[in-house]
Parts: sequence; structure tokens; C-alpha cells
Amino acid sequence: MSVEMLLTDSSLALLFPFIDQKLQPKSLPAACESIPESPVNMVALVSRTGRDRQRYNKGCRQVVGCIPYRYKKTGSVDGNDIDQLEVLVISAQKGPGMLFPKGGWELDESIEEAALRETQEEAGVTGKIGRKLGSWPYMSKRGGVMHEGHMFPLLVQEQHDDLWPEKSFRQRRWVSITEAREVCHTNWMLEALEKLIQRQVLRQQCKEGAKNTRVLH
Repeated sequence: MSVEMLLTDSSLALLFPFIDQKLQPKSLPAACESIPESPVNMVALVSRTGRDRQRYNKGCRQVVGCIPYRYKKTGSVDGNDIDQLEVLVISAQKGPGMLFPKGGWELDESIEEAALRETQEEAGVTGKIGRKLGSWPYMSKRGGVMHEGHMFPLLVQEQHDDLWPEKSFRQRRWVSITEAREVCHTNWMLEALEKLIQRQVLRQQCKEGAKNTRVLH
């Protein structure tokens, strides 16, 4: 009997146990088997830089931002009293005065996404964005380039105190409407602020009218 015939499958397994081993996919450690998705409201730790993806419209660089606001009596919950309205201002990178968060609108994002991103990067707050307040053309102080600024209202729902990209070189402060008019030195942003105030006043009047109508009935 030949040697080949004597070497059965079982004897091969005894002599060379590694031959009979089938290659099985190695299981991942338990910690790696399920990687959770990043939280929706996770705070980015680094600001976007560079202008290679910037949007332009007829030569005007597109800039977007938000006026973050809240009501003193109700914190971050929407309120009714315009006198209780506060807005969040931040320090400018260069020069005196305060302003509202804003920055370049990039090609890979919607205008609302850009406004939320810039507000989170520069002011460290997130919340519910409202209907656009308007658009304003203006000339940049550096370089003399025409810009078009788009501003949105943002009802703040969360304020990040420990982690936000520009914390190390910006100050932020909640101020009244009166103080905001004094510390903000950017004319087109002041116009956007007045738009927000007009909208809130109208909203308050509508709510009061509806309340009076219910009382009469």
C-alpha cells in the first residue's frame, strides 16, 4: 500500500494539525464591533480655514451668520416679552467693538448649515435657526473686497462652555438690546438686529391679540 493511501484525513490532522484548520475571520474586540455614530450636536473642535471653497456671487464673497438670542426669564426657552430679549455678541479678532458670529459660506453646505457652523465655531452655541433676516452688501475693512452678508436669528438651546473652536481668542457676552446697539460697531449687523427686534415685536403683538380674542369669546 502506498504512503499516500496510509495518510488519511485523520492522520494528517494528527501529524499536521494546522493543515485542517479552516481560515475563519477573526472576531473583533467587543469595543470595536459596534462604533456608535457621532452625536448630531457634537461640537467641532477646529474651525474651518482657507478660502478655496468660498462662495461668490457676481464677485461678492458670500458671508453668513446668526444673531443668537434668548429670553432672560425663560432661559433658552422661547418667551413672549421683548423686554426680556438678550443677544449674544462676540469680540472681533482685530479691532475694537463686538459683533455677531459670521463667516464664509462654503460650496459644500447650505446657507443654513453655514450659519449654524459659523455660530458654533465663533460663539460656541447651538439652537433653532429661524427665517433669514435679510442680506446686506458691505465692503470689507481689510482688502476692500465686496461682501454680501446674510443673517439669521438663532434661538439658543445649548451653550458650550468648555469646548468650542475659537474659545481661546474670542470673548462672548449676553447683552440687552440697548447694550448691543452700543457695543456693535458694524452697521449692517445693527440693521439685522433691528429686523430681529421688529419680528419679535410683531410676534408678541400677534400672541397678545390672539389671547385677547380668546378672552372675549
